[in-house]
Amino acid sequence: MTTGQTDLSIDEYLSERLMPVEGAIPHLSGIEMYGKAVPAGRVGGDLFEYINFQQRYDVEARIRQALKSSKEFLNPLPPGAPPRNSVDDHVEWLRSRPDHKSEMEAEYRDARSSEQVRVAEALHELFSTAGVLLVDAQGHGIIAAKIASTVHDTFHALMLSELDQHGRTTPELFENLNLRLAHSVTARNALGISQRENAREIAIMLYGEVHPYGYFRFVNFGHPPPLVFSAEYRKFVELDKDRMVQFLPLGLQIPADHPDRKRYFSMQFRARPANSSDVAEITLMSPGDILFLYTDGVYDGSDDEERQHLETVMRENYSKSAKDICNALMEHATKDDEHLRQIGEEDHIDDKTVFIIKRG
Repeated sequence: MTTGQTDLSIDEYLSERLMPVEGAIPHLSGIEMYGKAVPAGRVGGDLFEYINFQQRYDVEARIRQALKSSKEFLNPLPPGAPPRNSVDDHVEWLRSRPDHKSEMEAEYRDARSSEQVRVAEALHELFSTAGVLLVDAQGHGIIAAKIASTVHDTFHALMLSELDQHGRTTPELFENLNLRLAHSVTARNALGISQRENAREIAIMLYGEVHPYGYFRFVNFGHPPPLVFSAEYRKFVELDKDRMVQFLPLGLQIPADHPDRKRYFSMQFRARPANSSDVAEITLMSPGDILFLYTDGVYDGSDDEERQHLETVMRENYSKSAKDICNALMEHATKDDEHLRQIGEEDHIDDKTVFIIKRG
């Protein structure tokens, strides 16, 4: 151990790693964003994170690698040389097949080369894309924080694979994340079934990607839906709910055709895996329009009276910066917390997250 190093408690460690820093805020043309999370205690189950692709990943290096691979995949393997890559390895397998034809090798190499060109093109789009991840694990304290941390770590591990294979996120990432949170029939772990019969740990998640001038695409697993505040009409506008696809919370519903469906508990089987039609879209139409993301400690998505209160706060602050709007909404959301603590009703305090995306 390095001299002078301070050991962190588990709650301090989880609190630090679940909170982003302002230096990670992405900068997109015509967009301002800011988020804040306030745990009910020392640490909580809410997590939000800016996905600053240019800061987190060397996008240019990945593009160069994809283009290099697209050329290498076309080159036949010299006689007697060991396979140089996955394409060479597959071609070796093709040659071992009784139905092998020489043209099959060229066709496969062309297809894989083209695939890498597509990856490079998709990676280019990350220069003008930012992601936002919101997770709300049921409950409070260390266990909820551990669940949120697991979602966070799994998401980023899967993201590396997505960028290598596709150059972008695809619905497959979220299906794999959903399965990671499912409860194994045969194994117990930190996210598994507790000793109490039928008890389950639950996490809801919303992941979205912001594009210049307010185009937002997202997937939703049990999370309260976004709200959009119109600067022109100075109120929340109604969204087409039929286009706002929402899955059950992570891990509760597995596609009926998944090969491992019998290895996990599922409340019910989903008819099919997620695909591009399940990615919802919202566009901030005019300058000053605001996309408001939150967890249920701020608003559960159904209380009309609370929605009106939030709309009033937004109306009073919509012309300010994203940071000031976020702080005003959070101040409103936490106004009763100290009173609850004073009267011994801390259990009624929930973790709270507010995230603002404002079109400039």
